[in-house]
Amino acid sequence: MLRRSSILGGGVVLLLALAACTGSGPQPTPDGSPGRATSSPSPAAVPSAPPTPARLQHVVLIVEENKPASSVIGNPDAPFVNALAQAGAQAQQYSAVAHPSLPNYLALTSGTTAGITSDCNPPGGSCLDTGPDLAQELDSAGHSWRMYAESMPAPCTSANTSRYAVKHNPFLYFPSVTNDAAYCAWHDVPYDRFASDLATTTSLPDFSFISPDLCDDMHDCSIATGDSWLRTNVPPILASPAFTTQRSLLVITFDEGDSSDNVVACILAGPAARPHAVSAQPFTHYSLLRTIEVEWGLPPLTANDAGAPPMTGLLQ
Repeated sequence: MLRRSSILGGGVVLLLALAACTGSGPQPTPDGSPGRATSSPSPAAVPSAPPTPARLQHVVLIVEENKPASSVIGNPDAPFVNALAQAGAQAQQYSAVAHPSLPNYLALTSGTTAGITSDCNPPGGSCLDTGPDLAQELDSAGHSWRMYAESMPAPCTSANTSRYAVKHNPFLYFPSVTNDAAYCAWHDVPYDRFASDLATTTSLPDFSFISPDLCDDMHDCSIATGDSWLRTNVPPILASPAFTTQRSLLVITFDEGDSSDNVVACILAGPAARPHAVSAQPFTHYSLLRTIEVEWGLPPLTANDAGAPPMTGLLQ
């Protein structure tokens, strides 16, 4: 767990303002982790060509649990989340795509629910997503990635513990990840590893997926508890080298709501987020996946993300 910070409200605004004033740095190269593919060097730029628009250099995604937007936005029990939302960007009509949890996690990382309609545990032939996934897509493009699961006792743990739920760790449902033990152990790690990875722009993966445990994600504990966890863990992200010297993006959202419309909070922060931006355009988990693909020039994984509107209007 990262050290507790006292930054609240205005402190969030200050961090975001400082982050927004920094420029883009070079795209980090792959970190030497076990991988299935490497990208070839880019050709030299033609001098007369216009400059390539800056792309996201890091994305950190934190997924909270089981709260509709109406329970979080404006709730006095969530002062940190609301201060972050006011300072950054908000997607007001952002919806999950299913119930219960697992299909939403798969949608975020593979562009499909894979026909899964329960919170089943891997391994199991009927509880795997065997199609293309974000891990494969990132590897093929030379982007580094890691899954950080709080309270997971060891890398790639596929059994539940008291506060760790494998259903909130979507990469363990992808045979492309789990079929290679060394590859999985490098990429799917306990959250304790995140603090050291955050220390430099090169040690932080291009894409980080963070799953707080069953209490800190608001699943079993209160909104106030989850807000306190975010108050402790988000400021160090925004103050890190990747967020003060590069065009990086933090996204906080929820896997699902508790009603038929399934509208959940989706907050964007960091130097790549457009300050004080609010969008009423309908988005879904597929839109967030599509945004990452658009920013990094990746092809869509399925028709779901291919047809989803990207959230690039909330970026700067």
